[in-house]
Amino acid sequence: MKIEDYLESLPQNLVTGDDVQLSDQAFREIFNFADLGKNDIFYHLGCGDGKGVKIAIEEFNVKKGIGIDNNSQKIDQAKKSSGEFFCEDIKNSEFSDATVILFWFTDEEIINQMIEKFEKLKPGTRIITIWGPLPDCLPEQVNFPYIINTIPFKKTSSMQEQLLAVFGVKCVDFVTAWEYAERYTKAIGDPGVKNDRFLTIIQTLVIWINAKNLGVACREEIPESIKTYLNIMKMHFDIDFEHLLK
Repeated sequence: MKIEDYLESLPQNLVTGDDVQLSDQAFREIFNFADLGKNDIFYHLGCGDGKGVKIAIEEFNVKKGIGIDNNSQKIDQAKKSSGEFFCEDIKNSEFSDATVILFWFTDEEIINQMIEKFEKLKPGTRIITIWGPLPDCLPEQVNFPYIINTIPFKKTSSMQEQLLAVFGVKCVDFVTAWEYAERYTKAIGDPGVKNDRFLTIIQTLVIWINAKNLGVACREEIPESIKTYLNIMKMHFDIDFEHLLK
């Protein structure tokens, strides 16, 4: 089956990240990267059980921590913790006082609508995303898979420029693709899970193929390591990537 069909066969709440809970260590890495502190008003959009808001308040001493999620059960759970929590659609939320926002969504419609709201925030507000920057924006800082865009946004001239800015390289080879895929897997994975190689391979192939199709791979020909993983995914898991190669 094609990789798209495989992803569609998975529970959508896992594919979209709705049920992916970041570890305490991931939150600490994000907040240290964003230099979160006592002068910040922190919002977690899509806060889940509120763990991130709790850590921001109790360990990073933010001035105020607010979590917003449209899942009432998760918000009820979050309200047992530190912070303020609201059950509502983030597209209708008010967060004009924010200085730091954690925003991890994959739905393009939601992202595009939220960018319009973000652009109205006060200068210097940091928007933290995971895996990818905001569309058409150059990142202010990167500690992959964590990315910061700052208001006002720096616009990119092309997807190629944006991708290379995220990875901090002049071109993408197999080593870069694997390293960054592994960083992402470890960041979102359960610390107790030892075998996360399958997800790393998928992400590596996606990164390298996207780079090749954009013309920023280091080699025009397919590296042997990429060929090997393409064959492994096809022969052992019946997952096909080759149609993505242009």
